[in-house]
Amino acid sequence: MNAIHCENVTKRYPHFDLKDVDLTLPEGSVMGFVGPNGAGKSTTLRIIMGLVHQDAGRVTVLGHDMPAGQVAAKWNIGFVSEDMRLYGHRTIGFHLDFLRRIYPGWDDGYAAELLSRFELNPDQKVKGLSHGQRVKAALLTVFARKPKLLVFDEPTTGLDPVARKVILEEMMRVMEAEDRSILFSSHNTLDVEQISDHITFINQGSIVASDDKETFLDSWRRLRLVVGDRYRLPDMSGLIEVQRSGHQIVLTLAGYSDALQEKLTASGAAINEVQRLTLEEIFIASVESSRQPPHAAAAGSAPSMEGAAA
Repeated sequence: MNAIHCENVTKRYPHFDLKDVDLTLPEGSVMGFVGPNGAGKSTTLRIIMGLVHQDAGRVTVLGHDMPAGQVAAKWNIGFVSEDMRLYGHRTIGFHLDFLRRIYPGWDDGYAAELLSRFELNPDQKVKGLSHGQRVKAALLTVFARKPKLLVFDEPTTGLDPVARKVILEEMMRVMEAEDRSILFSSHNTLDVEQISDHITFINQGSIVASDDKETFLDSWRRLRLVVGDRYRLPDMSGLIEVQRSGHQIVLTLAGYSDALQEKLTASGAAINEVQRLTLEEIFIASVESSRQPPHAAAAGSAPSMEGAAA
């Protein structure tokens, strides 16, 4: 079963379009939803939550069609966003007591454990909390409900490294229950790489790439070649970027395989180095590639090879 399934989801605004978004989060997994500011992350999450209605496409969350089924779905969804606000003149304890009365799955023991782990005082008013403490308090109100699906919009933005580490560790603890799922948006690829098993890149309102984390990390490479004066790069799939300086060529490749390396060697190139890419490097390369016209990378590489051969 999928916790979330989006199919051809579109939303049009005067100066921004979310275009044919396909996104699937399997139950029991964590997806990092990565994109630059303004890429469409928050719009997608709000559509998933039923807070914004899509113009076209289908969204299913925990088996419920959205937005029609949002009331039933939200009993098992915990949502935290940057603009989420608790009552400033009320204490943390007030919020916990209030939510305890609403949600039958509320876990008092877990809430007390989180208060200690997050170093929060239940008697402290929200208006007196630091930014990091307010984020922790909001997450506590969600975690203690023990929903099946957690949806976070930039949960670690603006946090100091210690607070971010505590929150990420708690997100990983949540996943010890195999039927729970997390979708969280971020532009911090280090956070995403640490806890996600699925990753989706979005840019300018469109999904750039979506796969499990290990596939991303295993299939991307940067190759450094030494070639002769008249060397011509062979045709190959997954070529993202070509940089040449004299007899040195640097290739960025998606869909790397040993066969591709053998093809380069057979073409006369000496391979000096094969590097794995970090998730941040993969993200940047994917976004930059998506901004180019179709086949721009391959088309752009041919003249540089020919120029070297002339």
